[in-house]
Amino acid sequence: MENRTNEYNVCISIITPLYNGSRYVSETIDSVVQQTYQNWELLIIDDGSTDSGPQIVEQYQRTEARIHLIRNKTNLGPAQTRNRGIEAAKGRYIAFLDSDDVWLPNKLEVQLRFMTSAAAPFTFSFYEQIDEDGSLLKRMDYFPAKVTYRSTMKSNKIGCLTAMYDTLCFGKVYMIDIRNRQDYTLWLQLLKKVEFAYCIPEILAKYRIRRNSISSNKWKLVKYHWHIYRDIEKQSFHLSLYYIVNYIVLRLFRR
Repeated sequence: MENRTNEYNVCISIITPLYNGSRYVSETIDSVVQQTYQNWELLIIDDGSTDSGPQIVEQYQRTEARIHLIRNKTNLGPAQTRNRGIEAAKGRYIAFLDSDDVWLPNKLEVQLRFMTSAAAPFTFSFYEQIDEDGSLLKRMDYFPAKVTYRSTMKSNKIGCLTAMYDTLCFGKVYMIDIRNRQDYTLWLQLLKKVEFAYCIPEILAKYRIRRNSISSNKWKLVKYHWHIYRDIEKQSFHLSLYYIVNYIVLRLFRR
C-alpha cells in the first residue's frame, strides 16, 4: 500500500498486549496492516495466552517483518506487558491498540499529520464503541478540543486505542503497575509535562465492549479511581472526594 505521508517519514511503534485474544487478534492486526501510513512497527506482547492467539501472530510474522511477537515468561498483567512493548519500541511515536480493538485505515495518517502540523506531542481522537460482534453501540464524538491534567482528573476523555505520544518530547513514559486504569495513570503523567492533550475531531478507531470485563463494571471503576487519586496522584482526601464526585456525575450518570 502506498504511504501517503512520506514527508513525515517517522516510525510509529504500536503496543498491543495479548492474552487469550485469538477471537479478535486477526481483525486487530489487519487494521494495522491496512493503514494508509505504513512506517510503523507492531509490537504484540503475549502475556501467557493458553489459546491460539500467539500462533495467529506467528502466521502474520511469516509475511510481515514489521510485526514482532514478544512473549512474557510469566503472566505479568496489562501494565507490565505494555511496558515491555514500550521498552522494545524503536519508533519516535508510541501508540496503543488492544488485541480486540480496531483502527480505521486512516488513523495513523490523520493523527501524525495533526501532531506534526500542530506541534502537538500528545493527542487522541473520537472513536466508536462496538459490541463483541462488531455492532455499533455508541459514538464517542463529543470530546473537547483539548484536555488538561485537572480536567482529566475529573473525567478521562482519552481512549487508549486512540492515544499517541511523541518520545522526542517526553522520552519513553511507562504505565504504573496497577490492575486497572493503567492507561489513565499514563495520561496523567504526560499531562504533568505538557499543558494539553489535543483531540482530533474524527472517529479513527473502534473500541470493543466485552461482557463481564472490569471496564464494563462502573462501580468497580470508582474504587480504582479513588486509589489513583489518593495513592498514586497523592491528592488530599477532600480533593480526592471532589474528583470522585465529578467522575461519578460526569462519567457514570451521563447518557
